[in-house]
Amino acid sequence: MSLQSKITGYWILIHLIFGAVSFCFLSENRLWLLLVELFIAFSLLVALRLANQFYKPLRMLKEGIELIKDSNFSTSFQFTRQPEVDNIIHIYNRMLYNLQQERIRIQEKHYFLEKIILSSPVGMITLDFDDKIALTNPYIEKMLELSQAVLIGKKLQEIDHLICQKLAVLETGQSEVITLPSRRKIRCTKSDFYDQGFPRQFFLLEELTEDLRLSEKQAYEKMIRILSHEVNNSIGAANSLLHSCLAYKEQLTPHDQEDFEMAIGVVLSRTEHLIAFMRSYVNVVRLADPKKQSSDIRQMLENGITLFKAELQSRNIQVIWQMDDSLEMNVPVDRSQMEQVFVNIIKNAIEAIGEEGTLTIRSGKQQRRLYVSIEDTGNGIPQDVKGNLFTPFFSTKENGQGIGLTLIQEILSRHEFEFSLESNPGKPTSFTIYFD
Repeated sequence: MSLQSKITGYWILIHLIFGAVSFCFLSENRLWLLLVELFIAFSLLVALRLANQFYKPLRMLKEGIELIKDSNFSTSFQFTRQPEVDNIIHIYNRMLYNLQQERIRIQEKHYFLEKIILSSPVGMITLDFDDKIALTNPYIEKMLELSQAVLIGKKLQEIDHLICQKLAVLETGQSEVITLPSRRKIRCTKSDFYDQGFPRQFFLLEELTEDLRLSEKQAYEKMIRILSHEVNNSIGAANSLLHSCLAYKEQLTPHDQEDFEMAIGVVLSRTEHLIAFMRSYVNVVRLADPKKQSSDIRQMLENGITLFKAELQSRNIQVIWQMDDSLEMNVPVDRSQMEQVFVNIIKNAIEAIGEEGTLTIRSGKQQRRLYVSIEDTGNGIPQDVKGNLFTPFFSTKENGQGIGLTLIQEILSRHEFEFSLESNPGKPTSFTIYFD
């Protein structure tokens, strides 16, 4: 029973008692009894009316609270011309107006924030209170190559992707750069924010690959230009001096002339070798922009294998073709540059195998992208070497120059083709190119 019902019942009971007492004492005097009964009835009506007016603001407050609970801030109360009630109505209507304006401001901020997240060049993942993915943006879906339907509602460790596995063990406030098999570098940062008084985690993923590649490229280009300038100037002067020295051989004895000419020839040969050595680096720096035209990728691969046919036979290396003949293999590329890429990859694979092994060339489609992979059965690449493979001048070969993989990376980057090099010690090495 409500408080209003209790008080109303109390007033009715009191007036009934007074009516009964009046009847007992004034039953013989009917006129006075009638007057008293009329007074009691009038008093009861006045009391009920006053009680109703007293509880009217409370009822309005109750209705207002229900509206607020339903998040209805658009309904306001009309004034009643009763000062006390109108004062409450004025305060309530003003409060509703402020709440409505605050809701509009929050919605505008939320809409603005949502637009920023959706158009941000940085990947974003937000977790709910149960550490399940609650929100992602299109960039993260493109980065992971997974749809929002696959990501939402799952924990990071439940998703079979290297980035998600790394994020799952990242500590709050920690930042880490992840290197993917495709040589892409992703900087991952974990932070938190408070929602309804409780912390929630979110991740920011920023692509660093292109920035780092350009930074490295600018550094080694500058160094190569400086070295080339100094070496060419020095060798030019040295060669001129050596050729001048040859004019004096006639002043020597016949026996000494032969030794003198041989010594000068050896030095000239080494300087020419040094010039050729520097020219190979300069060619990487001065690589022309690709002139793309539709080219048959399979034909280029076959040409590359034909080039090494004799060496493959002498090393007893078997070539296995696993090409999907149903796929369209014509891709717009710079044929000359792409053939150079395939030649370098095949050459590296043959050297990795050494003697007796298998070279597998396959094609297929992954995430609607055509890919070609070249896999060798060599001994794999040690972990301490993998991180430096695409670094200019780095080579594990005795007479290597360290420009083969750098050239491959430069050509594929200029074509805007993604690639990956997957290898572990004692396991096959696979170089895959994705043709967008």
